[in-house]
Amino acid sequence: MPPGTNKHRIVKVAVPCPLYKTFDYILPASLSSKCLQQGTRVRVPFGRQKLIAIVIEETRGSEIPANKLKPVIAVLDDHSLLSTEILKLLFWSAQYYVHPLGDVLQTALPVYLRSNDDATPVLTEYWAINLAQQLSVNEVHELLQRAPKQQQLYRLLLAADKNGKDTGLDSYALNSLTDSWRPAIKALQEKKLIKHAYKPAVLVAKKTSTNSIQLNKDQQQALASIESHDQQHAVHVLNGVTGSGKTEVYLALCKSILADGKQILILVPEIGLTPQLTQRFLEQLDTTVAVLHSALNDRQRYAAWHAAATGQARLIIGTRSSIFTPLPELGLIIVDEEHDGSYKQQDGFRYNARDLAIVRARNNNIPVVLGSATASLETLNNIYEQRYIAHYLKNRANKRPMPRIELINLCNQKLHEGMAETMLTKIQQHLAQQGQVLLFINRRGFAPLLMCHDCGWTTNCLRCDAHMTFHKRRKLLQCHHCGAQRPAPEKCEACGGSNILAIGAGTERIEQYLQQAFANTQVSRIDRDTTRNKGSLQEKLQQAHSGESGILVGTQMLAKGHDFPNITLVGILDTDQALFSADFRAAEHLAQLITQVSGRAGRAEKPGEVLIQTHHPEHPLLQTLIHHGYISFADAALKERMAAGLPPSRHLALIRCEAIDANAAQTFLNKAIACSEQLAINDVEIFGPLPAPMERRAGRYRYQLMLQSAHRKPLHQLLSRCAPQLQQLPAARKVRWSIDIDPYDTY
Repeated sequence: MPPGTNKHRIVKVAVPCPLYKTFDYILPASLSSKCLQQGTRVRVPFGRQKLIAIVIEETRGSEIPANKLKPVIAVLDDHSLLSTEILKLLFWSAQYYVHPLGDVLQTALPVYLRSNDDATPVLTEYWAINLAQQLSVNEVHELLQRAPKQQQLYRLLLAADKNGKDTGLDSYALNSLTDSWRPAIKALQEKKLIKHAYKPAVLVAKKTSTNSIQLNKDQQQALASIESHDQQHAVHVLNGVTGSGKTEVYLALCKSILADGKQILILVPEIGLTPQLTQRFLEQLDTTVAVLHSALNDRQRYAAWHAAATGQARLIIGTRSSIFTPLPELGLIIVDEEHDGSYKQQDGFRYNARDLAIVRARNNNIPVVLGSATASLETLNNIYEQRYIAHYLKNRANKRPMPRIELINLCNQKLHEGMAETMLTKIQQHLAQQGQVLLFINRRGFAPLLMCHDCGWTTNCLRCDAHMTFHKRRKLLQCHHCGAQRPAPEKCEACGGSNILAIGAGTERIEQYLQQAFANTQVSRIDRDTTRNKGSLQEKLQQAHSGESGILVGTQMLAKGHDFPNITLVGILDTDQALFSADFRAAEHLAQLITQVSGRAGRAEKPGEVLIQTHHPEHPLLQTLIHHGYISFADAALKERMAAGLPPSRHLALIRCEAIDANAAQTFLNKAIACSEQLAINDVEIFGPLPAPMERRAGRYRYQLMLQSAHRKPLHQLLSRCAPQLQQLPAARKVRWSIDIDPYDTY
């Protein structure tokens, strides 16, 4: 230790940067009265920037001489904003996922706290009916008869305040319900018909449903078994077929945990599922609810996060990053649709929220429930090895039968924009019987590519090894991998010919054809293109629930968790591409998708039917799914994985690398191999450098090393020792690289 350093208060901090190290700073005399807890935010100089960093510890010494240490600019908090429990989870996560600690700690903070010094709780602004202005409905109507937008907003606020609770609507709710509302809101304020106020960003759930939670025998058994472990850690898997009533079990379980004075964290895979699930809990429980997801603005999200962290909110519903929310009285974690790939962060800090939920529950000695109709192979393997406790809901809650599934062989058939005659006939039959139809095709746009019929030229992306998708309504080509766009050509760019064909079908093309073929039926397309505007997804889902839309056409957005009681026919239009994918998880993902989409049919009184179009009706995956169900498929797939030495029988990691120059990427990965060989850690196999399945994306060449081991320990030892060395390599300056532990896919 250099002489003299012990005179100074030195703090070790984690800076939000991709470096595998912490940094030492001196606490100046002006801040000497500050008590620095682990997890406190400080502002520090870092290069030319002034960044918000997190205190790791206070130390009396440093390897760097005191006269070369920079001073802390400001101490931003008088106590840690991250609890000891969350810090333990974050330190473990940084180590397990071999990711820089500074980046990991920043992930746990709301964006508002990453950029604002002041951590004062933020109140949410809202608007509500001004009850002091006592006007009749007719008087208000007369006053607003020439202002339809003001009328619409007044009705929305009136509906929100119908029980005299002064709940009103905040900006998030208004954004989801209508566009361009601020001028009309201001006009209503000036007329003193409404008031503007502030409140904490939590929803106060007041039980509005008159129906108590009714559980059948299977649900009661699952609930009783989970509750028997409510004072200790256990991983419970609620494996129920689609429509089996997993949400009812969640509700009954939450009611019990809330009665014990505990908090509950519920993770959902998609933002689109959050309002639907939230509404169910608001109707059935008396508690306070905080909702956390990326559709909230920074202030709203911080307010909800603060309400959860201080214990004001008792039930927290959120997407992936909500796993890092501090909860002082956490008693239960529920992971809905645990198999879903959305729980895996695919860039930056590549964590899996489902897996971290299990770690967090273990740290807190509380139960965690993983719910799914199509449990992942990793989860099923843990059940078979008796690490997890399984609870099966084998029948639908309303005793309705599962839908009948039939394959349509497309070979030698005449197709109408990708649909067989059999499919169209069935659609007509179900519509005539007052049923709704859901058609699933996991491909946006009008057509996957344009092709010149004269010379064979195709619309390739200039930056990726992929075709550009044709969007007819917007008259443009778009690459769905890098986002590049350009106008759709009227003539061939190679030969100048005008005979350009749209090859294949996407949701837009299917929608257009159905609107012509079934002119008297409303067709609603639900994909990323049609739900860009605020509130558009909820509006389309409402049209589906009300029966206004007779035919729904969509992508994976329609496959997850939605309950459309009147859907009697589900058509899956294209499965063949996924049947022969190079990704070892592709068969599992396809089986999950088919099962989930099929489960939308026949959930109420009317029986359901599922039609799957394929050129390969004898494929073992399809035959097993149809005749024996998902669990039988999963058992067979698990045996294949074990025989091939793939996860979950072995542990997998990828070192991904991309560069403008392909040689630079390969050179870096070869250096990584040399580094790992020098460490001489046994029991780790390394394959590569291998080109990624899509070698060039967004103008960069992508290569990867695949590392496999029968045990986690040697794999993590190698990567944790190798990563800091790789960061120092001159070759690292020419590439972008990352480590992906337990990758969701190999793309």
